[in-house]
Amino acid sequence: MKKIEFSLAVGLIISVILSGFSVFAKDMDNVRSNVLRLHILANSDSEYDQSLKLLVRDAVLKETGDIFENLKSVAEAKNSAEQNLGKIKEVAERVISENGQNYSINAYICNMYFETRVYENFTLPAGYYDAVRIEIGKAEGKNWWCVMFPSLCVPAASQNCMQEVFTQREIDELTSPKFEAKFLILELFKKATK
Repeated sequence: MKKIEFSLAVGLIISVILSGFSVFAKDMDNVRSNVLRLHILANSDSEYDQSLKLLVRDAVLKETGDIFENLKSVAEAKNSAEQNLGKIKEVAERVISENGQNYSINAYICNMYFETRVYENFTLPAGYYDAVRIEIGKAEGKNWWCVMFPSLCVPAASQNCMQEVFTQREIDELTSPKFEAKFLILELFKKATK
């Protein structure tokens, strides 16, 4: 009889934990679906190509940041990005040319997998996100990325921008260190169930 009671207690505890993760996972799915990332891949891992990637990053953020201003939804952000891919590509090509290279530039919007990323003030869970992707040359080097919508590439704007897009519970989950372990467990669970 004690084995049955113990088994029932363990089963109850597991179901409570899993139901909590279910709500958490749903919140994180909502976060992923309301984010547009910028992802830049360098030509190679050479020091020069990595520094060139950062120059492209700086120019793209400076010269195309206005295309993401005053947007109210991720759909508007994706639409604006699609309409401005030519401008984004031109900025990247100009930076490459000004630095004496003839690397090709490929700029497009895709849905791609990102690992969990911990920042100073917030954590983004692993998963598939829509992204503006810029590939420099062979695109075989380390990448750099940020969040274009809501505008989190500029840290000072992050809290206000988050409040416009996410619920308070989602913001609490993204900004609380205690949720980092949940992100990892959720990431491992999703990998195991693929």
